[in-house]
Amino acid sequence: MKTLKIGLVAGAIAALTVTTALADGGVIRFGHDNKTDPFENPAHACTAVFSNIVAADTNGSVTVEVFGSNQLGSAAEHVQQVRDGVIQATLTSTGALASYYPRIDVLNLPFAFANNASTYSVFDGPFGEALAADIEEALGDVVVLGFPDTGGFFAVTNSQRPIADLADFDGIRIRTMTLPSHQKIVQALGAEAYPLSWGEVYSGLQTGVIDGQMNPVPIISFANFAEVQKYMTLTNHLFSPYTFMVNRAFFEGLSDAEQQTLRVAAENCVAASRGLSRIIEASDRGLAGLMDKIEVTALTDDQRKAMAGATQPAFESHVAENLDAKASELLGLFKSEVDAANNSSYLN
Repeated sequence: MKTLKIGLVAGAIAALTVTTALADGGVIRFGHDNKTDPFENPAHACTAVFSNIVAADTNGSVTVEVFGSNQLGSAAEHVQQVRDGVIQATLTSTGALASYYPRIDVLNLPFAFANNASTYSVFDGPFGEALAADIEEALGDVVVLGFPDTGGFFAVTNSQRPIADLADFDGIRIRTMTLPSHQKIVQALGAEAYPLSWGEVYSGLQTGVIDGQMNPVPIISFANFAEVQKYMTLTNHLFSPYTFMVNRAFFEGLSDAEQQTLRVAAENCVAASRGLSRIIEASDRGLAGLMDKIEVTALTDDQRKAMAGATQPAFESHVAENLDAKASELLGLFKSEVDAANNSSYLN
């Protein structure tokens, strides 16, 4: 079956490559790795809104074809396909982007944000602009159009015990992405970091290969992790947005008006991803539904401060030791913008 899947993906990409050569310059082939339901998934809600605005506001001179659910490969493969011009756009996770752009790791400063509004302010402001510009300069062949929501803040689930304090993490094996920073954060909490591909997480939890995992609440719900986990802690320790990128040669081949339409459509795409994420979190598809299936623990301010105190120095040491001076500069800007956002008030 694995061989068949690889063959089908390769065939789809080959077909797209031929189609790309024959198509006019106004077709955006948009790949992502999420469920293709705009009412159930923030990524697809984003692409649906983007597609609608682009087609309508260009009078059909630019159209969008969305390929979700890993139809064209993994998230990391989507990044390479955008760079090669095989597809024109993707939403990529920090984990998938890290192999092409290691500085994306600065976003993993743990326990940084006070609330969702702070994340909007930071990624829509000077830091988001600086990050987008640096990604574009480092890769050279993409344009970054925004940072959509993946589902909100990370929570931690596990099958062993309720987690409320640092001591509760002791000995628990928590799945992480292959990002070294995620592993450093989990280890600083006192748990065992266990890197594992996304496709193996459910079975790993089910068989006991791993005890727990960390993801936004909507993803925990959609992945049915409550079937194989007993406890969830609302740590809110990470916020990891998508990066919305398009192929530079394609983008620069559009008219100025078409380029502006894509930017406006992308802003609306980001807003849609955020809105749907908050709705899902508050609905029976999110926290309200999970509370009937899994024991939920919310942290006090003092408990979060203790965890921040344990993890932030380890993370900053990781950045200083393993990334370059530009990454340290970006982290400094990130921290200052986060601090300003955390201390601002809505409509004040």
